[in-house]
Amino acid sequence: MVIRSINLETVCGITSTLPENEKPEVAFAGKSNVGKSSLINALMNRKSYARISATPGKTQTINFYNINDELYLVDLPGYGYARVSEKEKAQWGRMIERYLHDSKQLKAVFLLIDIRHEPSANDKMMYQWIVEQGYQPVIIATKHDKIKRSQVQKHVKMLKEGLALVPGTKIIPFSSVTKQGRDEIWELIETEYM
Repeated sequence: MVIRSINLETVCGITSTLPENEKPEVAFAGKSNVGKSSLINALMNRKSYARISATPGKTQTINFYNINDELYLVDLPGYGYARVSEKEKAQWGRMIERYLHDSKQLKAVFLLIDIRHEPSANDKMMYQWIVEQGYQPVIIATKHDKIKRSQVQKHVKMLKEGLALVPGTKIIPFSSVTKQGRDEIWELIETEYM
C-alpha cells in the first residue's frame, strides 16, 4: 500500500455517535502497552501520527484514520490497564462493544498480543468476545524483535494454545523496530478486506 494521504477523521468518545462511513474499516485491538500506536504508525509510514505514550491506557477514544480515501484504520482503546478505574474500564468496554456490534463497514479485527508472554486473562476474554461478535480476528504477535529467531515458533504455539485459537486463524509476527510483518498485514488488508 502506497500511503498518499492520512487524515485522523473522527475521534469517538464514550458518548459520541459512531460515524456512518462508506469505506471499509479494519480495527486494531490490544492491551494498553502492546504496541498498538507503534503498529498503526508503522502501517501509515509515520513516526508519531498515532500518539505513543509513556503512560499506557492513553487511547481512550476510538480513532478513525482515513487512508488514501480508500479505507479506515480504526484504533480501539487499549484494555487491561491497571491504573484506570473499574467504571472507566466498563465504559471503554461498552464503547468497543458498541463499535464491534454497530459498525456496518467493519471488515476485520486485528488483535495485538505481545509475543513474549502467555496471553493474559484480558487477552483471552477479548479474543472470545471478538469471535462472539462474528469476527475471526487476525492475531498480530508484537515485539517480535525482542525474542530470538529460534524462539519464534515456540512463542507462536504458546499464543495459539493460550488463546485456544479457532483453527486457521492467521498469526503475523510484527516488530515496530524492524517493520517485519508490515507488508504482510497490508497485503492481507488489500486482498481480503478492501
